[in-house]
Amino acid sequence: MSQLFSTVSLGELTLDNRIVIAPMCQYSAEAGNATAWHRIHLGQLAFSGAGLMIIEATAVEDIGRISPGDLGLWNDDNEAALKTVLEDVRRYSSIPVGIQLGHAGRKASCAVPWEGGKQIAPEAGGWQTVAPSALSYSADEVKPVAMHTDDLARVKQAFVDSALRAVRLGIQLIEVHAAHGYLLHQFLSPLSNQRSDEYGGSLENRMRFPLEVFKAVRDAVPASVPVGVRISATDWVEGGWEINQSIAFSRELEALNSAYIHVSSGGLSEDQKISVGPNYQVPFARDIREQVSIPVIAVGLITEPQQAEDLLQQGEADLVALARGILYDPRWPWHAAAALDGKVQVPPQYLRF
Repeated sequence: MSQLFSTVSLGELTLDNRIVIAPMCQYSAEAGNATAWHRIHLGQLAFSGAGLMIIEATAVEDIGRISPGDLGLWNDDNEAALKTVLEDVRRYSSIPVGIQLGHAGRKASCAVPWEGGKQIAPEAGGWQTVAPSALSYSADEVKPVAMHTDDLARVKQAFVDSALRAVRLGIQLIEVHAAHGYLLHQFLSPLSNQRSDEYGGSLENRMRFPLEVFKAVRDAVPASVPVGVRISATDWVEGGWEINQSIAFSRELEALNSAYIHVSSGGLSEDQKISVGPNYQVPFARDIREQVSIPVIAVGLITEPQQAEDLLQQGEADLVALARGILYDPRWPWHAAAALDGKVQVPPQYLRF
């Protein structure tokens, strides 16, 4: 039997197969509100046959958006807009739906990628960013404001409030975003966190705020809703965050009842040097999986069904996540099922009787 098409549990949520649609920013919201784009985008992916679909990085406060087009879940309007999208998706698809909650920190206030992606200064219509330390991502950017204790409390509560909104929407899984150079990753990495208080310096101190955020979310939502974390296993920069620290962080998350670890990499520094190729991030997932007992999700140029099957069979991960690959082929799970003799959920409107 295909491992890819076997069931798997993330906390109390059981998935029909081990294919995950990774969260992918669409930069198409309006004041944080989901739009018709999200209805079309999520609607087509809901028919993919994947075991789980995770909604894109969703900001927990307005200044936590990467761009003005980021999806948000910090107010009633955001919640109401996403509710109408999810109602339409659920009318025709039973795919489990998760959401990734995040805060961009110093990487916020940027133009959308197709308009260059550069930071928008406050006087040009952007906003003042915040971060663990007053260190900008790029030398030509406005420096972020270093967060004080009250800022930490506000952001932690914002994660909790957004998670509770997600639960009200019937979202079945929550992923805390601690990867790709965004706020929680900024606390983890010594390259971006140069604080001298209990939230900076040692590995234990740098992990403190991300772990506090995770615990606050985990404690706030029902036990039936799994809460996991996406991490960048390495900064790909000497002296930065790296795999051994990621293993230590993953162990701490496991102790706090994280449902899974979703392993990516990079995004924190312009100096990163990434060796990109098929399965290029899978070794990080494997190294973490060897040290924890909770499921590990691998991602990164996993494009072929047999490739995904092999890495599962070899014990390198428990699930695989697809991003650009499933945009290129929204029926990837159908084709994988045909190749590996598996089964997927297909809308009856697409079947011949």
